[in-house]
Amino acid sequence: MPKVIDCRGLSCPQPVIQTKQALEKTDRVIIVVDNLAARDNVARLGESQGGKVSIDEKKDGVYITIEKRQDRKRRAKVPATKIPAHGPVVVAIRSDQMGQGEEELGHILIRSFLHTLTEVSGRPDKMIFFNTGVKLTVQGSEVLEDLQALEKNGIEILICGTCLDYFGLKGKIAVGQVSNMYTIAETMLAAARLVTV
Repeated sequence: MPKVIDCRGLSCPQPVIQTKQALEKTDRVIIVVDNLAARDNVARLGESQGGKVSIDEKKDGVYITIEKRQDRKRRAKVPATKIPAHGPVVVAIRSDQMGQGEEELGHILIRSFLHTLTEVSGRPDKMIFFNTGVKLTVQGSEVLEDLQALEKNGIEILICGTCLDYFGLKGKIAVGQVSNMYTIAETMLAAARLVTV
């Protein structure tokens, strides 16, 4: 009988954390959530752990079943992550402007920075947008064309779901994927180089 974990009403990243903890103890779990962001984040975690994921949307919530595959069950527990010597370059965008001081200048600088990333040879592997930085990823953003070009060239774009909720922008994202603080923290810690703007 699978373990059922009720994550309805929990804020990000609690559903992901509880799912990860459950998967460390058992081979099959059912996670119940009440929103699409939690559904997507939990499903992505299950898939990233090599699990078989199925989703059943019911009136009282979304039921996500994650079952470990046999080859994953036999693997030894992985030790804590060390700072990698080689690995992804991650750019973290924490604001819709670059630097502090003149707001208008900050907007000009962030537009210029993001456009420059489309032109340089040493591009990042991943980009994370949080706080007011999420405003750059939504419909009407002046940098959408550049971000879409970066994504098309294989750069993974992660957007903080809690930040989108806070600013009322959840239904307006036009590039990247909604993520959670657990995935964002893992991505930052796994980076060989982290550039914060």
